[in-house]
Amino acid sequence: MNLLKALAHTSSMTLLSRILGFIRDASVAHVFGAGGLTDAFFVAFRIPNLLRRLFAEGAFSQAFVPILASAKTRQGEDAARRLIDHVASALTVAVLITSMLGVVFAPQVVALSAPGFAANPEKFAITTQLLRITFPYIFFIALVSLAAGILNTWNRFWVPAFTPVLLNLSFIFFTLVAAPWFEQPVMALAWGALVGGVLQLAFQWPFLHRIRMMPRFRWNLHEPGLLRVLKLMGPAVIGVSVGQISLLISTIFASYLPSGSVSWLFYADRLMEFPTGLLGAALGTILLPSLVSHHAAGDETRYSDLLDWGLRLTLVLTLPAAVAMAVAGTPLVSTLFLRGAFQAHDVLMVRNALMAYSLGLTGLIAVKILAPGFYARQDIKTPVKIAILVLGVTQLMNLLFMNLFQHAGLALATGLGACLNATLLYYGLRRRGLYRPRPGWWHFLARLAVALGVMALVLVYFQGEPSRWLTGSSLGHAAALVPLLAAAAAAYFAALWLLGFRLKDFSKSGA
Repeated sequence: MNLLKALAHTSSMTLLSRILGFIRDASVAHVFGAGGLTDAFFVAFRIPNLLRRLFAEGAFSQAFVPILASAKTRQGEDAARRLIDHVASALTVAVLITSMLGVVFAPQVVALSAPGFAANPEKFAITTQLLRITFPYIFFIALVSLAAGILNTWNRFWVPAFTPVLLNLSFIFFTLVAAPWFEQPVMALAWGALVGGVLQLAFQWPFLHRIRMMPRFRWNLHEPGLLRVLKLMGPAVIGVSVGQISLLISTIFASYLPSGSVSWLFYADRLMEFPTGLLGAALGTILLPSLVSHHAAGDETRYSDLLDWGLRLTLVLTLPAAVAMAVAGTPLVSTLFLRGAFQAHDVLMVRNALMAYSLGLTGLIAVKILAPGFYARQDIKTPVKIAILVLGVTQLMNLLFMNLFQHAGLALATGLGACLNATLLYYGLRRRGLYRPRPGWWHFLARLAVALGVMALVLVYFQGEPSRWLTGSSLGHAAALVPLLAAAAAAYFAALWLLGFRLKDFSKSGA
């Protein structure tokens, strides 16, 4: 399997999802703006979304996929099918109970996750109502993540990559079409999330049938494979998802800041998720099964080379995205969101958060490359120790930067925390001899820095004064933004080519 081709295929599906995600966010910004109601929804949706990332995409996938891939490689598909049945049964029961408890104890959950809302009873009540609708989303999306782990192990990468398109379509429909039907229009967003979860599960299920891995109910909590997954999941909740925990804590801090702060952070985070999902999630997804196979085969050289390839590709693709977000934040935010209830002041506030987040973009994506280097070997302790340290340091930075930079300070703390996490994971792999960098890294970084400098100059020169992006129509902004980004991308890749970079240099075969 050609990993670069698999990455391109997976990323193209993810690109479609992200484009629709931006249309979704622009629609929400147009209809609801950035204020108390959107703060309420984003808090309500962030809680089940956090659980999804912690237990479904994060800890669960990092624990389940290596064990499933190992069972498939070493014991065959019958053993893999038994593991799938037992894990699926336990997961279904666990998330069903969690969803029910979330609905019952929604007021208490809101009080813990956004304590600042208690000062506004109406805002608190709306957030609680929204949470009761969105919480069952965790049931459906957890099963979606189970299906995704199975399909990725069987190299059906495009299916899980395409699946989020359905969630975005659901949001867009409920925002633009169904919202007027509701007494409180913001409730449409909650129903959009829930229906989107159902649609995603319905889409993936037939593909499991095609590969004959449709889960069947088997209840045996003493199944060895299930026990191994559960053993890995506990520590992995912290080790893989420290960034999400930080986001939740940032929401708590932001609930004490001026109205709109939660929404400004949300919109900036959504922009960050474009390259994070397009590159980081896709790279981590296609790397993990191959890392497991190389480890199972005892081929440590290919294991190390695969990590080296992932890191180089990460820097080539994520650093220009970080530069674009830092330098051209105002054009990006205004083009995507400046319309309707979303005002020029909101653009500047989101721009500030985006600039702060951009400092940590490479770290956020590098974690998705480096963490699988440990989890493919079922090494849990090292990432957990690192994550605990990073989480503590991030909260100290939250306290310091929030007073200095308001909501942008929270974004800055999250970004720097991600860089610290990636750095410590990197040195952990190096210290254990699991990753040995190939020659030529300093020359690689020097050439990359020159290309990034050229790109930054193009962005600064051609975007003009920031004030020009705060007036005018969305169509006019888009007409100016597209050639701006195209010129910057052309300058960057032309500089790389002149400096000796070639596409064939990044071709890589996987297991």
